[in-house]
Amino acid sequence: MTVFAKLNKLGMPPRKVRLVANAIRRKYVTDAIAILEHQAKRSAEPIKKLLLSAANNWEQKNDGKDWKKHNLIIKEIKVDAYGKIIKRIKPAPQGRAHRIRRRSSSVTVALISPNQPTSPPVEQQKNDETAKIKTVQKEEIKNK
Repeated sequence: MTVFAKLNKLGMPPRKVRLVANAIRRKYVTDAIAILEHQAKRSAEPIKKLLLSAANNWEQKNDGKDWKKHNLIIKEIKVDAYGKIIKRIKPAPQGRAHRIRRRSSSVTVALISPNQPTSPPVEQQKNDETAKIKTVQKEEIKNK
C-alpha cells in the first residue's frame, strides 16, 4: 500500500532541498531517518518530519502496525518549485536596483511496504545483479 505526505510552502529553495532529498531517495525509512539526523543541511529537519508523518500515515492505514518493523521504502520523493516566490529589491550601483527572488518549495513523499510488487532499493538491486553475474559465471565454468 502506498501512502503519501506533502509539505507545502517550505521556505527554502528547491535546489537546496533536492540535495537532501537525493541522499535518501529509494532507501529504507529507518536508514533515511539516520541519514537526515546527521545531515548538516538546514532542510534535513523538515524532510525528516515529513518522512515521520508519512510513516505514521502508513501506520494508521494499516490498523496500527508498527512501521519500524515493516521496513518501509521511500518509493518517491519529489521537490517542486510550486511555492510562493517573495520578490525583494536590492540597491545596486549607479542608482539601479537588482531583484532578489526568495523561492519556496513543496515536497512530496511516497512510501511503500516491501511486500508490494515494485523494484527494491538501489543497494538490493546491486546485490541481485552481482548474484546473477556470479551464477552466470558458474554456469559458464560448468559448461566448459
